[in-house]
Amino acid sequence: MKNKKTILLFIALLHLFSLQLLAQKTFQLNDLEKLYTLTDPQISPDGKSILIVVSKPDTATNKNKPFIYKVDVATGAKQQLTFERTSVSYPRWSPSGNAIAFIASDVAGKGQLFVLSMNVGEAKKITSSPTGVNQFAWSPDGNTIAFTQADEVSNKKEMEKGYDAFEVKYNSMFMNAKPTPSHLWLIASEGGEAKRLTAGSWTIPSAPCISWAIDGKQIAFQSNESPYSGELISMIKTVEIASGNINRITNSQIPPDAMHKERLPVFSPDGKSIVYQRNLENVGYGFDVFLTSPNGGNGINLTAKLDRCFFRAEWSSDSKAIFVVANDFNTTSMWMQPLTGAAKKLNLNNLSIAGSYWYEYNVGRNNAIAFIASSSQSPQELYVLATPEAIPKKLTNFNDEVQNISLGKQETFTWKSDEFTPNGILTFPPDFDPTKKYPLVLEPHGGPRSTSKESFNSSVQLKAARGFIVFQPNYRGSDNMGYRFSESINEDAGEGPGRDVMKGLAELKKRNYIDSTKIAVTGWSYGGFMTTWLIGNYQGWKCAVAGAAVTDWLAQHTQNDVGSMSRFEVGKGISPFTNKKVKENWLKNSPITYVENVKIPTLILSNIGDERVPISQSYTYFRALQDNGVESKFIAFPITGHIPTDPIRIKEMNRYILDWLDKYLK
Repeated sequence: MKNKKTILLFIALLHLFSLQLLAQKTFQLNDLEKLYTLTDPQISPDGKSILIVVSKPDTATNKNKPFIYKVDVATGAKQQLTFERTSVSYPRWSPSGNAIAFIASDVAGKGQLFVLSMNVGEAKKITSSPTGVNQFAWSPDGNTIAFTQADEVSNKKEMEKGYDAFEVKYNSMFMNAKPTPSHLWLIASEGGEAKRLTAGSWTIPSAPCISWAIDGKQIAFQSNESPYSGELISMIKTVEIASGNINRITNSQIPPDAMHKERLPVFSPDGKSIVYQRNLENVGYGFDVFLTSPNGGNGINLTAKLDRCFFRAEWSSDSKAIFVVANDFNTTSMWMQPLTGAAKKLNLNNLSIAGSYWYEYNVGRNNAIAFIASSSQSPQELYVLATPEAIPKKLTNFNDEVQNISLGKQETFTWKSDEFTPNGILTFPPDFDPTKKYPLVLEPHGGPRSTSKESFNSSVQLKAARGFIVFQPNYRGSDNMGYRFSESINEDAGEGPGRDVMKGLAELKKRNYIDSTKIAVTGWSYGGFMTTWLIGNYQGWKCAVAGAAVTDWLAQHTQNDVGSMSRFEVGKGISPFTNKKVKENWLKNSPITYVENVKIPTLILSNIGDERVPISQSYTYFRALQDNGVESKFIAFPITGHIPTDPIRIKEMNRYILDWLDKYLK
């Protein structure tokens, strides 16, 4: 009996010790491998199930392995529908709900359409696209699927002989061949021969932008002027299935040399209306949602009074309202916007919907809403709102292993800067003690039309776990407080945002737990720009890390993949090569102009094939630092893309940053 009591006591102590260890464990680099990413929720026609794509890092293959799951709305029970596929995306229910279609790679690595019955059997490949399927949509009767694919090269044999020169246009620095347009095709949902529906030198982009009318007689789509990247003109059109006739449904006049972007049309469930998005003046990444008739006309701006930046819209099931999501103060918010009357903000219970320039939500039967979201203390999961008046119900627990790790708590604070009241997010070390002093890492976000939010952020939690307080300022240019706040950086890319950041930092220095002698700054993309701007214009930093930093606006305008938009985003539509004062202002706002002022250790990171911020920007800045004797290091990743996305390089990128901060802040 005594031995039994001893054993029970030992087990109890062991359990207590295990709980203590768990409470003490903080988020570390190896924990990145435990994070699941959830995307593309799709509610079934009967409202009982939700499809999602779930990706898990696999360091053995250095891939993010994706799978399609079906989640039961009532119980949260999960059923895995796809297995060992190298890529899988874009799951969509058939109108009857008896099958799903999705895009997956074939043996040649091309994306093809597969249809999987919900009753029995394996997924059936129904396309043999030579260039790969980009997107698709079921017809209302479920008998046909419309999809887009890029045209094949017309002179392939001549090109193989060396006749491969091609015309260079704006934004072509990284191209090695003339791009081909993408067009609409139709195929029976059972498979068979695909039929071309549209053709021309214009193109349909790969983002989801095709929508069937409820009667199945026409499809609305987005038409870009050409397949070259960064084109400034896109329009909403419809094509008649029977005749192939194409009509533009909007009638706004497009001035010469303008940026005019209409995008993402969606037919209403009753077929009477279409909503689409149009860019705000001088803004390539900010949109309002417009309502119009399929017969034509610009319609009305439904979201003007909300004064936020929208990237998609979904219809209510009764066609009387739309649901939209946008960055809002320190989170993302969702609104139900009636076709007439005031919008209603939904209660998301402090959850922040996932997504960047595309938010992860879907509206289903009876206006139930499925969405992917996280909070400051929990990574992303699938949630559902049974009705717009309900509170969110959590349906999955893919990231429970990470949620059980001790994470740094977050706080939002505001301050005054000129006529604005910016805000920012503070993330504290998990064992934060207000009686102690902590180094601070300033981390401006990219975009710049983006927002730092109270949500799970792995890179921020890694820094907090190292004992740093992380400050993420939402400076002017951020898209969380309306058009005026966002557009105030036009012709003022550096000085205005810089003042916002430094005034927020000055307020933080008043807090006793901030060690004002140990402050670093690190950011990526526009955050990299802000990093190089701040270290060239302000002193007091211990070190810096600049990832994919814009350091020269003239080079950014001429070399990146959407550079033709720069003059609208930075110079109110005027090219710096046509106006001396504009050019002087661009140079004034370029961090390279102030590089001689930099004295602190600086780490530079970039991908060699980054089209959005070419690596030449980092090369130039690094050479200038080296010439001035500044301690600096330049790490390049031999990959394409704007930021590493594979598991190993994500981990290595964070390791380089953390090691640099540890070296100079501890």
